[in-house]
Amino acid sequence: MACTQAPDLEIERAEVARVVESNIGWALTKDLDLSFSTVDQTEDLFFFSPDSAGTTQGFARFVENSEWFMDDDFKAVRNELKELYIGISPRADAAWFHCFLDDINEWQGREASWYNVRWTGTLVKRPGGWKIVQMHFSFPVERFR
Repeated sequence: MACTQAPDLEIERAEVARVVESNIGWALTKDLDLSFSTVDQTEDLFFFSPDSAGTTQGFARFVENSEWFMDDDFKAVRNELKELYIGISPRADAAWFHCFLDDINEWQGREASWYNVRWTGTLVKRPGGWKIVQMHFSFPVERFR
């Protein structure tokens, strides 16, 4: 019987954190290749956005939605992930995260930012590394009261 070494969960956690941070941080340099490298490039990719127009099913739709961020009228200013938690499965083949996100941007010179948006997601380990397969962005209901 072959002896296999248990995965180093701290190394995996650091890699997942890098993927999550890159998934939002790519916009600072408009590095589409970096953005695309963070997600599962299949029809399994799915995420809810705070507004229904941004909800995405499948990699092809993700690519289409990314074009908006490449417009010269869009400028990413900074982003911050607060209270980032990352869970890793014992076999290090699945991971999940949650945090609060400040995503500071401008559209046509006017602020177009998200503050304290709740961001959750699920990643799977694919050939080539960790890939996000599901995300959910939402604002707490208290914000609207």
